[in-house]
Amino acid sequence: MSIFRSIKAVWTSGSGIAQGLTDASADKDPIDLFDDWFEDAKKSGLYLPEAMNLATSTAEGKPSARMVLLKHADQDGFVFYTNYMSRKSGELIGNPFAALLFHWPILQRQVRVEGAVEKVSREESEAYFHSRARGSQIGAWASDQSSELSTRSDLKKRVDDFERQFKDQEVPLPDKWGGFRVIPNRIEFWQGRPFRLHDRLIFEADAQSWKTHRLYP
Repeated sequence: MSIFRSIKAVWTSGSGIAQGLTDASADKDPIDLFDDWFEDAKKSGLYLPEAMNLATSTAEGKPSARMVLLKHADQDGFVFYTNYMSRKSGELIGNPFAALLFHWPILQRQVRVEGAVEKVSREESEAYFHSRARGSQIGAWASDQSSELSTRSDLKKRVDDFERQFKDQEVPLPDKWGGFRVIPNRIEFWQGRPFRLHDRLIFEADAQSWKTHRLYP
């Protein structure tokens, strides 16, 4: 471990590892707690704190997982963007439930999110799409995500073709590209503690409120 990371580890010990995770009050909102933890992760110096593992399943129950990037989180849910023709999208459309996992090792923290999934509006997808770098916008057109690719040069040719097609104009949002929102009904906050006696605090949706309880580590 580098000196920098050693200092970080000592510093974070006062942010949960030593002090632990306090019990949530009945009026505590898990999204507010997530926002606090996410800000801590961004301040920690961790590369891509917005990276999260997305687990999906086919209608037959065959699971798969991959890393994606969180782009927005609020009371409505956790949003990420992808190609609607990809494997993950096919599974989400066929079985609209998912699990997310955030892992911030320097803070010894994890957040697990489970819930139903829906597509975000085209307006939301369009707004985010046009905030991306132009190269990423062209890439969304050029990539048939999860489809078989013969050679890397084939992908480069498609990029060149779309760069010519949209030269000197705004790149439109492809119909095959947009966002999904995971609407949480269960969120777990996991805080590492000495001797593996970790804190695990659960929030479960109950009508218009959240119920909380602890789990054994």
